[in-house]
Amino acid sequence: MSGLSSRGGVWQRVWARFGRMSHGGQGASGRMERRESRGFQLSNRCTGSIGLIVFLLLAAAVSCVSARAAQSDSSTASRKHHAAKAEKKQSAKRLRKLPSNAHVTSRSAAVRTTGQTRAVAHRRHHRRRPLTAREIARSHRLRSAFVASSQLRPMAQQLAQNRTPAAYAGVSAWAHSHSGEGAAAAYLALGHAYLLDQKYGDAVTALRSARLAGATTTRPDGALADYADYLTAQAYLQSNQLPQAELVLNDFTVKYPDSIFDASIPVLEANLFTQEGNAQRALAILSRHLSDSIAGHPDFQLARAKAEALAGRTAEASQLYEHVYFDYPLSIEAGYARAQLASSGVLDTLPPADRRRHADALYNAGHYADAADEYRSLAGQLAAGDADRNALLVAAAECDWKLKRLSARELDAIPDSNDEAGARRMYLLMELARDKDDTGTQQSIVTQMETRFPSSPWLAEALYSSGNMYLLKKDYPSAITYYGELAKRFPTSKYAPSAHWRTGWLNYRLGNYAEAARLFDEQIRAYPGDSEIPSALYWRARVYQDQEHNSAAAAAYYKTVLRLYPHYYYGMLSQQRLAEVGPVTAERIAFLDALEPEPIPELTDDVPEDDPHVVKAQLLANAGLNEYIEPEIRAADGSDEWGAFAEAEIYASYGESWRAMRLLKRALPFYTSAPIEAIPVAYWRILYPENFWSDIKADAEKNNLDPYMVASLIRQETEFNPGAVSNRDAYGLMQLLPSVGRSMAKEEGIHHFRTDDLLNPSTNILLGTHYLRQTLDKFNNQPEYAFAAYNAGDDRVTDWQSIGNYHGIDEFVESIPFTETREYVQAILRNEEIYRELDKASAQRAAR
Repeated sequence: MSGLSSRGGVWQRVWARFGRMSHGGQGASGRMERRESRGFQLSNRCTGSIGLIVFLLLAAAVSCVSARAAQSDSSTASRKHHAAKAEKKQSAKRLRKLPSNAHVTSRSAAVRTTGQTRAVAHRRHHRRRPLTAREIARSHRLRSAFVASSQLRPMAQQLAQNRTPAAYAGVSAWAHSHSGEGAAAAYLALGHAYLLDQKYGDAVTALRSARLAGATTTRPDGALADYADYLTAQAYLQSNQLPQAELVLNDFTVKYPDSIFDASIPVLEANLFTQEGNAQRALAILSRHLSDSIAGHPDFQLARAKAEALAGRTAEASQLYEHVYFDYPLSIEAGYARAQLASSGVLDTLPPADRRRHADALYNAGHYADAADEYRSLAGQLAAGDADRNALLVAAAECDWKLKRLSARELDAIPDSNDEAGARRMYLLMELARDKDDTGTQQSIVTQMETRFPSSPWLAEALYSSGNMYLLKKDYPSAITYYGELAKRFPTSKYAPSAHWRTGWLNYRLGNYAEAARLFDEQIRAYPGDSEIPSALYWRARVYQDQEHNSAAAAAYYKTVLRLYPHYYYGMLSQQRLAEVGPVTAERIAFLDALEPEPIPELTDDVPEDDPHVVKAQLLANAGLNEYIEPEIRAADGSDEWGAFAEAEIYASYGESWRAMRLLKRALPFYTSAPIEAIPVAYWRILYPENFWSDIKADAEKNNLDPYMVASLIRQETEFNPGAVSNRDAYGLMQLLPSVGRSMAKEEGIHHFRTDDLLNPSTNILLGTHYLRQTLDKFNNQPEYAFAAYNAGDDRVTDWQSIGNYHGIDEFVESIPFTETREYVQAILRNEEIYRELDKASAQRAAR
């Protein structure tokens, strides 16, 4: 498929391309059951960095590929990737031969699935503006620069992520051994890295070399000259070399009218003049852009505040600092504004309600430590016993609970009260009791809350957490009581759909089929767009089929699952169950017919590969400047229709499938409910890559495994990132613990095994398939048990099996108490089917 990380050939394929010119989502939000399974928050051997903001540098973790990872063979994936590209181009040629309205008609046709019509949402395609002669010439220069720097990417990426002496030396050597635009891209990578390391003199030198290397007699400005100048200005500004920075910025927008940095220049210039002590000139520059979109950015407003303060207009400056602090609470600029307000003594005079709103924004964004500080700072200004003070202290206490540092002593120091602060305090006491497995105290607190705070949202929190507690204890009647009470008292709560579903499911598990059926139908009617609907439809059908022996009604529900969720786990199960039901006419059920599938927007893979911004984004990828790829693509005409795909395609072309896949998952959250025909094949090839396919196929065959099963597990574990290391110390594609890797290596006859060997894709797949085979053997070759054990551990699966009384493996999967593990198992089984369907569709297209 689209995976191109192989033993050689990556760069040849990229050259050829330019030569042609051509886990299911979470259930209810909020506090779910405690997850004790192996974590999937993947870290990496390297730490990445993210671009530059005026006077501020941001660093963020970015996944990296081990140098050894590129050694694995994926020639099959390469052929499929190019077949998809060729098919896309051939299709475009055919469409160009049609009348002008034929394209719209063909794309607007409804997509058929399971005998019913699934509508595709449409929008008018953006009509591309023809490129000017200047843009065409610029595009050609950029493409030449791309080709010249095509083998720079691995070194530049390592430099951007690590910035070690070895990484600097590698890129520097590459730059010195090349000339022209290729060398310019390398020097730009060096300048960017030096700037992040605050080595401003080295940054300026490297960026000057980038400009010189890219210049020609006919074009003194190289393909990346705007980047070189922008970063140079940053280096001068941050090292307080203001006259030099002014010279660079003076005519920037004139020299580079199409640069993505043009909108940033007014803020840079304003900050420059503020640093020089020229407030009037700074304000004059900003005033010219007050009606522009950049005026809505926090850096613009902060620049205004600084200039006003310098001009001596303290009131205006304070007002702007307040604006940044309150209206952009999560921005870096808000931290600077807070410091200025605090130093001037204004912070303590601000309305407490506004400061509370700011703290709540921090809390809601998960910035619990900062929120706690803000809550306590506010509380310190109020008298003991004040109701608002108690509310702030309780809010801070919940932040501490989120940070796993709350103690009963902290809560005991806060007075009890009959308001929402009191309800929140009692909820936290309940959570502490739950942590200690003190069921008596937990039950007592919830009972008190039901009496004292019958409509408080904190009672909803307590009921949901209590239901989860008894679910994990396998005390289903008690769990039903708490979940049912929540759904009854708080039907519009964020927890209501999940609580209602669990009430129905646990009744089913207890054999209360009539009540379960009632609740399933109620779920479908009350929460038609919620994530529990596929499971409610499927299990209602099961009751019709197994308990009520109504095949026609069961068929109606199964077909509804297939119509709405063709690629879900429940769609696969429904297909199997329909085969069992046999040729029966499905009953017409009005409220099922009224359910609408999620609309699928019309997508295009027709990226204008000659657009200068698109080609420049590809060139930036060579230089390892990932943070600029998306803004550069976004600047292209019509990019709202294909921008995410274009960016993903860049990463896929380098074999960095995990980056590409994440992009499209975010851009296409509906893809698992879309028919294959509704999404262009090139998107699917990125969403379901076959990287390292020859290794997967060979080792799967060796261990009597389905290669699609192995690929699906890898996709779920790491999204094909060979350098992934989890927060539980699991390594590589198949996320093996070092102890497991060592044991498997011994059985495979591998001597001198080292943990880092697990970052080699070939080794990881060899050992991972061996381990998966052993796990399957341990659980009688039942994939569902094996996948659950792979995720949560053998002991937990054995414990879940001990509950017994499962009428089918699907009941076991639905009964897995950890949401993460349950969705993990379902996703792998679903992904296997999608892989098969994609390759089947490809074979059919090839035959045609």
